[in-house]
Amino acid sequence: MKSANRQKIPLELLAPARDAEVARQALLHGADAVYIGAPHHGARAAAGVTVAEIAATCDLAHRYDARIYATVNTLVFDDELRDVERMAADLWHAGVDALIVQDLSLLRLDLPPIALHASTQCDIRTPEKAAWLEALGFTQLVLARELSLEEIRAVRAATTVPLEVFVHGALCVCYSGRCVMSCVTAGRSANRGECAQMCRLPYDLVETDTGRTVVAGKHLLSLRDLRQDAMLPQLIEAGVTSFKIEGRLKDVAYVKNVVAHYNDALDTYVASHPGEARRASSGKVTRAFTPHVERSFNRGFTSYFINREACPAPVALDLASLETPKAVGQRVGVVALSTTGRVVLRDAAVPLHNGDGLSFTLADGTQCGVRVNRVLSPDAFVPRGDIMPPRGVALYRTHDKEMADRLARDTAERRVAVDARLSVDADGVPHLALSDERGTEVEVTATGFTVSASASPQGERQRAELAKLGNTIYSLRQADVLPDLFIPASVLARLRRDGVAALDERWLIDRQRLPRGVERAGAVCPTAALTATDNVANHLALQVYREHGVTVITPAVERQMRDGVAATELRYDDTAVGKALPLMTTRYCILRQLGRCRRGDNPLRSPVELVRGTRRYRLEFDCGRCEMSILK
Repeated sequence: MKSANRQKIPLELLAPARDAEVARQALLHGADAVYIGAPHHGARAAAGVTVAEIAATCDLAHRYDARIYATVNTLVFDDELRDVERMAADLWHAGVDALIVQDLSLLRLDLPPIALHASTQCDIRTPEKAAWLEALGFTQLVLARELSLEEIRAVRAATTVPLEVFVHGALCVCYSGRCVMSCVTAGRSANRGECAQMCRLPYDLVETDTGRTVVAGKHLLSLRDLRQDAMLPQLIEAGVTSFKIEGRLKDVAYVKNVVAHYNDALDTYVASHPGEARRASSGKVTRAFTPHVERSFNRGFTSYFINREACPAPVALDLASLETPKAVGQRVGVVALSTTGRVVLRDAAVPLHNGDGLSFTLADGTQCGVRVNRVLSPDAFVPRGDIMPPRGVALYRTHDKEMADRLARDTAERRVAVDARLSVDADGVPHLALSDERGTEVEVTATGFTVSASASPQGERQRAELAKLGNTIYSLRQADVLPDLFIPASVLARLRRDGVAALDERWLIDRQRLPRGVERAGAVCPTAALTATDNVANHLALQVYREHGVTVITPAVERQMRDGVAATELRYDDTAVGKALPLMTTRYCILRQLGRCRRGDNPLRSPVELVRGTRRYRLEFDCGRCEMSILK
């Protein structure tokens, strides 16, 4: 029997995992689902997990009614299709609940009935694109990071499947799935899991006509990290039900801290909306620390374009971390005195600890670091490093020794609440009925034993014995006992053990796997002609598009390069021969970042380029759409 609250809207916290241990910790700290890299899907970069490890992770996740999603969100070449087919079968048998997909060829492979989610690499920015992907059979859609609340509401109105958004972590500056800068420039495809992160490099911004340098040596494409915990209620009300933390390569400490923070935020929302929402999985988390996301790796935070309509151009948007692509950290204060053996701060903002790592920026832009050898007082410490911070510079903590040590220990457990009820049948044989928060119910019997009356109260002893669930995933929430009857501890222990085993078995029988969506044959693709950045890399993907109304398909850049096409000869749009190939297209605009929007009071109207060494990239601005493209 399923509990009534299963009808409430399920809210899913989706956490990253680079290996099995990170996945385990994400689950223990409150994740409702974990996405983990498939062990092989064509890209040269291998994931850090095996199918056997994924199977073990699925076993753990499913006990909490949590899910495991495997990322297969890369382009696939024709000679890799059968490998992907075999891999999908392996993942299905391992227990994976869904595949996160970019390449539409998977719709034509001979796959098991596994659910398919449309990756953010599918570039889901419009209601029309979202509705079409749902019609293709995708049962969850990962929206583009750039969407505003208003745009998310429009997608929600056009679809019925769950919508997933990123709420925390690193941001790609380009619309996901449409970046070929790394591929064309460095031979490493972002669409194949091999991004060279060209956006994190320093560039000069130069006027094309005059050669004048407008900005020198800044990380003009390096965005701050996304943080949207404060926006969760608005996102939920806009129709989002799955909240994704970016960070597949992040370590255990990062995942523990960030997952715990967002777990608390979603629990707070659910508690304040008892008749409307529930968590998508089961189990209460107890922790040995208080999460602080600002104390984990970050480049500074931004809410990005979630409130885009409230900040139209030419309002300057401070989205980038121009000085460094590395962690910015917590501001700890400004140096008031600096000597070989002592640094004194003014405006000290956070307590320091021995072993903390601090960063600072010199006047010439050089990034430097210093270690806290010993804390002398709340505003003074003994430094250790090759370069001492000069007077007047701001210090930021990029390594929090106390937090790192705390997170290195066992920090959380997760328990599924269970209710127990003792009863006796007409023959005096005791029974134990168990029901848990997942909605699972079982009953076991202590055959071969009959109860007897007791002269002393037995209730507390019976409750204490039933509560001995320490080596299971369960915790006793409430118990109806038989205070007037004597049942030996050994019999109660047997009932408890048999009951837990029966509960586990019944749950595995009752638990339903996610269904595979059904493709609707008549669904017409909203775009009749596809460019190279629509990423058609194999004959099966081409077949899908052809069957859904697309008439012109320019092959993916990766496909063209594999076929031997030189970078200078790459085709972008076969409907407009000779049209320049955009290496990136982005809603982020360098001119707005610098306060030089062409619609503003201090516009930079001259043509400009990004320059790094001998490489020059022309910038093109579409002010009507408020977009910027980087052209080769």
